[in-house]
Amino acid sequence: MPNDFNQQIIEEFRANQGRVGGMFEGARLLLLTTTGARSGTRHTTPVGYFPDGGERVLIIASAGGAPNHPAWFHNLVADPRVTVEDGVFTYEAEAVVLQGAERDQAFARAVEADPAWADYQAKTSRVIPVVALRQVAGGPPNASSWGAALKLIHDAFRRELALIRKEIAESGPGLGAQLRVNCLTFCRGLHHHHTNEDAGMFPALAGQRPELAPVLDRLGEEHLKIAALLDDLQKVISAEGADPLLVLSEVERLTDALESHLTYEEEQLIPILDAPAS
Repeated sequence: MPNDFNQQIIEEFRANQGRVGGMFEGARLLLLTTTGARSGTRHTTPVGYFPDGGERVLIIASAGGAPNHPAWFHNLVADPRVTVEDGVFTYEAEAVVLQGAERDQAFARAVEADPAWADYQAKTSRVIPVVALRQVAGGPPNASSWGAALKLIHDAFRRELALIRKEIAESGPGLGAQLRVNCLTFCRGLHHHHTNEDAGMFPALAGQRPELAPVLDRLGEEHLKIAALLDDLQKVISAEGADPLLVLSEVERLTDALESHLTYEEEQLIPILDAPAS
């Protein structure tokens, strides 16, 4: 059983599609469900995460610098198949404990982004583990309709981009390694989403509703424009000695174009996606 504090966070997280208030407001948070190493019972724990630039997210078994690893870490070592809830999707993942240089590099990125991780390590003699979670199976978004699913996905992109903007604005003179990874992960995720729409949802809607042709054409053209902005942003981020002010300028350009695009898509497509079948 989760403690009362964790249970409150879990309930708030699930009720608000991954958003919570209080001390974790605006934080990257997921719900991790593991299988008890001794009991076999499923246990759910709120855990902070950070992007890893690809198909993985990373979590840190800090336990606030306690002398022992948290229970969820012992559980996933015994059974690496876990369930992850990110507020949009619920999926099965394989947990891998990072070792050696890979662990050290990932932990150093985390410390650079948030020095509290170093404080936790300083409190304990154990080496705080870093764990990669890689999705191995999943399903549709946690939404009641296709229109609600579209809005849910869009809002997740909005929240992540707002968080990145805040991180860049507060980054100081240099662009840290983890912040670069956060930006590049966002770019890849948005590109993947638009590619899926171009290959799947848009052709399906075009076949069912020919009158949507002007709307879908505009959305497709906007995808191309946003793809160019993503390319520009990635070039600036990847440059040696990237200037945070220049990166922030590119992020602002992307934010303006993306918000306009998402709002138009929601206005035009959600009523269609949620219309009763005729």
